[in-house]
Amino acid sequence: MNINRKIVLKKSPEGIPNEGDFELIEEKIEAPGENEFLSKTIHLSLDPYIRGVITGRHIYSEKVNIGDTIVGRTVSEVIESNHPDYQKGELVLSSNGWQEYGISDGEGVRKLNGHQGKLSTALGIMGMPGLTAYAGLLTYGEPKEGDILVVSAASGPVGCMVGQIAQIHGVEVIGIAGSDEKCNTVRDVFGFKDCINYKTEDIDQRIKELCPNGIDIYFDNVGGDTLDIMTRNLAYEARIVLCGFMTQYNLSTPPPGPNLGPIVGARAIIRGVVVYDHYDKQDEFISKAGKWIQDGKVKFIEDEVIGIENTPAQFCKLMRGENFGKTIVTMQ
Repeated sequence: MNINRKIVLKKSPEGIPNEGDFELIEEKIEAPGENEFLSKTIHLSLDPYIRGVITGRHIYSEKVNIGDTIVGRTVSEVIESNHPDYQKGELVLSSNGWQEYGISDGEGVRKLNGHQGKLSTALGIMGMPGLTAYAGLLTYGEPKEGDILVVSAASGPVGCMVGQIAQIHGVEVIGIAGSDEKCNTVRDVFGFKDCINYKTEDIDQRIKELCPNGIDIYFDNVGGDTLDIMTRNLAYEARIVLCGFMTQYNLSTPPPGPNLGPIVGARAIIRGVVVYDHYDKQDEFISKAGKWIQDGKVKFIEDEVIGIENTPAQFCKLMRGENFGKTIVTMQ
């Protein structure tokens, strides 16, 4: 009870991170100060954007330096409080990062009173990834019944939610994923019309077969060649939502950009979605998503490991694209 185990950055990764880039250390648990509370982490979210934070390329977070605790959103329980708004025993969505205990002044914290379903979903389908999908699709994708939508990284927490929300709005959905197992899940569990395995299939050829009249909405989570191919297969007045750049996170310098000329010819619109701009939609999203899950309209998969000591290996697995579903670390 007196020891906090945490993961710190040991050295800056080159390319895809490996476990040797991180270090597990132990330290005495600090006591909360005035207007602060101490919480015990229950679930930790691992997300690709953290790779950009480590290199200092993520514009909304400060760089993690050597010796710093790696950042991350958490579900945690308040165990000691000097803060008037947070009481011992309350469950909160916080930012303890890669550690078993954390201190907070309440900024950016949300109480999880009345949370429906598994607590870990507050970090996934009912959390930031879900809100990203909801706000990005409905605000920028503007789905209409009969549209055709393609989403990359379709088995991930954002991609699967984009596809399922689109189907609720009468949209035909095609996914792109990196294995036959993932593609089968995208079709059989998440209900997509089809899914392309980008590692074994010709994406350009398959998209032309599946979408002979072009794509109405492309929700991009990867960038790179896939984005380039999609720009050549757009329907008239198509919408592109730029959300993630998985192909670039492990690079030291960004690759040359795709040819965006076809977007002009198609009169298409590209919008970048950043979830921090849409927290005003959070309550609305949680209310709707909770009902969708209850009604069986939305399903989810989690890639979970137990124990803070397994966090580096789980993150490296995520950055190699080997995760299956929302990547979660649950504390012992």
